[in-house]
Amino acid sequence: MRKSWRRRATDAGKTDYAVYALSWKEMLWCAGKSILTTGVFSWMFYRSWLGFLALPAVWLVLYKREGKNRREERRQRLSLQFKDAILMVTAGIQAGSSVENAFLEAEREIVSLYGGQSEMGRELAGIRKGLNNRVPLEKMLLDLGQRSGVEEIRDFTEVFAVAKRLGGNMKEMIRRTADLTGQRMEVEREITTMLASKRYEQRVMMLVPFLLYGYMQLSSEGFFDILYHNPAGIAVMTACLALYLASCALAARIMDIRV
Repeated sequence: MRKSWRRRATDAGKTDYAVYALSWKEMLWCAGKSILTTGVFSWMFYRSWLGFLALPAVWLVLYKREGKNRREERRQRLSLQFKDAILMVTAGIQAGSSVENAFLEAEREIVSLYGGQSEMGRELAGIRKGLNNRVPLEKMLLDLGQRSGVEEIRDFTEVFAVAKRLGGNMKEMIRRTADLTGQRMEVEREITTMLASKRYEQRVMMLVPFLLYGYMQLSSEGFFDILYHNPAGIAVMTACLALYLASCALAARIMDIRV
């Protein structure tokens, strides 16, 4: 069901924010990181070129991670731009414009602020075309909420659609919903800012074992030789590698805080 819906969205020329196709430059960057990572781990843990047999698996992991990071960055940009767009819509409604005209006015401001190729710039351009073709505004917003993958956007569009169908004070509803949505996004942004330094510390801690290993190699050459090219040493280094990867995965999970 979800895959068929995504195909329909793609066929319509709309952005599916759950999917991100890496460019060839990003693919090359990912391949370079995979080769470097595999080489460093192979030398440090096994001192054998056989470690490069794991290169396809390493590339696949880094490829998926890169795609996930790019999707999250795009969703964060969309979330920030959507908040600004809704604030502009609210200001337009309070100035006396209709809801539809307020969205049209917000497009011009978003384009001047973020550019026509920004996430929200393209979405508002699609809304403008839809309004010209007499597509209901609430239907297009619901579609955006489903494609965005951002809970705040989806909640806002669902509340908007219900209020639009049932009638009522649209101005007050949009204002209150925009305030709540903005507050939640602001809390998420504060958490992201607070975690930025912790993520940096995490990356430094991930490098510490390699730095200590390099220091020992320089100061006491041959100190680790007993751990290589024998069954007992290979078992010990494999256990160390598994422990290191598990600690990295646990740290990433701890840092993944959502509101």
